[in-house]
Amino acid sequence: MSIFKYSADQLYSWLTSRKEMTVLDVRNKVDFSRFRVESPYPFIMQNISYFDFMEIEDECVAKIGRDKPIRIVCAKEGSARYVAEILNRHGFDDVGYLEGGIKSWGNLLVPSLLNPDEEYQLYQFIRPGKASCSYGLINGHEMMLFDPSRQTDFYLAFAQSNNCTITKTFETHLQADYIAGSRLIADKCGARFMANENDFSGAKINYRKLSDGEVIDFARSGGSIRSVFTPGHTPGSTSFIIDEKFMLSGDTIFIHSVGRPDLGGQVDAWSDTLFETLQKIKSFDDNLIVLPAHYMEWNEATKDLTFAATLAQTKAFNRSIYDIDDNSDFHAFIKSNMREQPEEYATIRRINANLEQVDDDRAEELDLGKNECAASAYAAQQAQK
Repeated sequence: MSIFKYSADQLYSWLTSRKEMTVLDVRNKVDFSRFRVESPYPFIMQNISYFDFMEIEDECVAKIGRDKPIRIVCAKEGSARYVAEILNRHGFDDVGYLEGGIKSWGNLLVPSLLNPDEEYQLYQFIRPGKASCSYGLINGHEMMLFDPSRQTDFYLAFAQSNNCTITKTFETHLQADYIAGSRLIADKCGARFMANENDFSGAKINYRKLSDGEVIDFARSGGSIRSVFTPGHTPGSTSFIIDEKFMLSGDTIFIHSVGRPDLGGQVDAWSDTLFETLQKIKSFDDNLIVLPAHYMEWNEATKDLTFAATLAQTKAFNRSIYDIDDNSDFHAFIKSNMREQPEEYATIRRINANLEQVDDDRAEELDLGKNECAASAYAAQQAQK
């Protein structure tokens, strides 16, 4: 079999169907440690640098098993193709290289319908390379988005395939860990940008200010949206309650954690605010399905590989956090679990406020890598490894 090119969609399908294979990442160890292919199930991963293949080819080839298909990943595609050709010369007969390199994995969006058999459709778009989720709500010929990524063509094509027009796009907060897509989508298709002015007041963006508790409806009944201000991760953090059944929580709460209140450099004030918000959330209906903007690990996923849990389950998973009933104790918890935020977050915030512009290559560079938005002992421990 000759070498071939495969897509990020195919790689995700193979990983989630537990196809036996070896994923060979030929980037350098620094880039590999920062961001790599991950899966909900165990698989064989090897990291052998492309430069090593250039210098010590036979030694590198000897490290790779011949009993499984080989799927090669690199930064931009060319290096993976080069290594694939080497393996092909050495008699490996099932070798593929990732089209577009690791950025195609980082940009991949996987749609999952969360509420089949309803009069409206709520989709979760999982971005495995970022450990993040955006959402699409469809009713009739209207579609509303929540926290879309910069892969605007994907959302526009998804709307078209469902015979919809994107009418509104919401941001739960001013994002720091990835370049948001709402402004870009609004510019492309005329959708209304909806956001909380407590985060966006200084932004150079034409947006419609949300009010706490307001209800946004579709032209056709069903799937109403209620905005609920839940500050703490940022001053303007907002959750959205869909049909009084689903809670799109942004970065305020996650399934296995809560949002960090230190990314804006005002940990004392924002920690106090987050504590008050968590007390408020405790009183919400325990049957609400929490749909977060991020996850930390695949062990948070359901059997259907979506990220959703009841509020009761979320509180149980994070009992050590939700049981804190004193503001000073909560502040101490935050302080003990703080870790340095990535340097690029400050730049990403400015881009998302349209206060700074970068070209596509720089945007791609900034946008890759897993999020660092959770406040938890687990996350702090991982950062120390």
